[in-house]
This record gives sequence, C-alpha cells and structure tokens, in this order.
Amino acid sequence: MTAPKSSSMRTPLARVRALGASHSGTGDFWRQRLTAVAMVLLIVPVIVVVLMLIGRNQAGAAQILGSAPIAIILLLFIIASAWHMKIGMQVVIEDYIHNEKLKLASVMANNFFCFAVALASIYAILKLSSGV
Repeated sequence: MTAPKSSSMRTPLARVRALGASHSGTGDFWRQRLTAVAMVLLIVPVIVVVLMLIGRNQAGAAQILGSAPIAIILLLFIIASAWHMKIGMQVVIEDYIHNEKLKLASVMANNFFCFAVALASIYAILKLSSGV
C-alpha cells in the first residue's frame, strides 16, 4: 500500500523550508564566522598587549592601557569573543539538551554568563585605561 499523496502543489523543499526549530541557524552560523574572523585579526595585537603587561603593576598596566588604540583593540576582542562564546554554547545547548525547560534555563544562563563576562571585562579595561 502506498502513502497517500498530498494535494499540495508545493515541492518537498518548499514544504520543509522555514520549519527549523529556531529559524535562526543561518544567521547564527554567519555571526559566529564573523566573530571568528574578527578574533583572528585581533589575536596578534592582543597577544602583543598581553606580553607588554606581563610583570607590570597596576600603574604600569594603566599606562599601557591608557592608550586609546590599545583599549579599543582589547574592547573589540572582548566583544567578539563573548559574542562568539554565546553563539557557540547556544548551538551546543540547542543540539544536545532535549528537555525544553532545561534547554530554556541553560540558554538563559548562557546569555547571562556571556553578558556578565563581557561586562566585567569591559569595565576592567575602561577602569584601567582611565587611570581610576
């Protein structure tokens, strides 16, 4: 016995399109690639800055971070890496946690954690760079 045919004139692709769980997979894919490229471009200057900070006290670190280009490079790196971390962990959570309540709680905790890490890091850099 054959399965009953659908009376729809739509192709199989048209029936499947836009039926994903989150409807944002492609956007997340490209945002994660964009943040990865940003981090690749920023990693060498960040390593140089970190090497310059080794062995310095707070005054020395403030002096190095007081430079606007250095503070901007570090801020961009933090924003890109926190965003990259958020997207990557969210994909893992959505793929491997099947209980909907636990998935929702995990995604919320992931968002909060990534935001808190980024905010604390940004605050520290701004505080050191302003000399306060």
